[in-house]
Amino acid sequence: MKIIDGKSTSLEIQQELYEEVLQIKENGSKVPHLAAVLVGNDGASQTYVNAKVKACERVGFESSLIQLETSITEKDLLNEIQKLNDNKDVDGFIVQLPLPKHIDESKVTLAISPKKDVDGFHPQNVGRMNLGLPTYLPATPNGVMELLKRYEIETSGKNCVVVGRSNIVGSPMSILMSKKDNPGNATVTLVHSRTKDVKSITKQADILIVALGVPEFITADMVKDGAVVIDVGIHRVDDLSAKRGFRLKGDVKFDEVAPKCSFITPVPGGVGPMTIASLLMNTLKAVKNIYE
Repeated sequence: MKIIDGKSTSLEIQQELYEEVLQIKENGSKVPHLAAVLVGNDGASQTYVNAKVKACERVGFESSLIQLETSITEKDLLNEIQKLNDNKDVDGFIVQLPLPKHIDESKVTLAISPKKDVDGFHPQNVGRMNLGLPTYLPATPNGVMELLKRYEIETSGKNCVVVGRSNIVGSPMSILMSKKDNPGNATVTLVHSRTKDVKSITKQADILIVALGVPEFITADMVKDGAVVIDVGIHRVDDLSAKRGFRLKGDVKFDEVAPKCSFITPVPGGVGPMTIASLLMNTLKAVKNIYE
């Protein structure tokens, strides 16, 4: 069993980006600029955004943070998004989710220019992904693909089961794994809350990618020997014995599943850090005008 270290892989990618940015600066070309919009003061969202800003600094990108009150109207938020669309200095930007309940997230997603949508959520970018055209891939699925590639995990002809069908992870993950590419070329099954006898399907997986959002849903009896297990979930679970009063757990019951695996991602330190690396990769793509 081998642990897939997303933290070290993310830092490896960031070093590669740093070296490319140095070359960009030497050539006198434009340095990538990533902006982040944060609405409200949700602690987890603040932590995620801060990590993204620090990563930008680490690789030499320019970054800016637009913090807005929770009470901002949908109209005013859309106006802020349009300002970023029109700002030629900003190459890509994200609007941190979740948003307050009075704001329609789908309207916000549609308002972001596809050329600056480095999260890869805009329908135009999703469509380009489906067609194999140059685009910004959703950060978390792309992070998983980078891990599979860099750990030289064979995917061609393998049975891949994706657990969860969200637009952010599960659905794009199933598309990327079935693409005629490397990694890719897998035979993909997507299971979800309405799937009957999930266990019988997951036990057939050579590669099991879990993005369900249920703590420790996958147990040892649901995984076949030698499987590759990618755990996308992350949850704060109360634990008074822990120093911080909680522990971070994934969608996979790691301690009992890990011994059966050939490769497995831990939580934390697995897929999470790769999401930020992918976001930076997309921002570098943005400054290169991949649409043109």
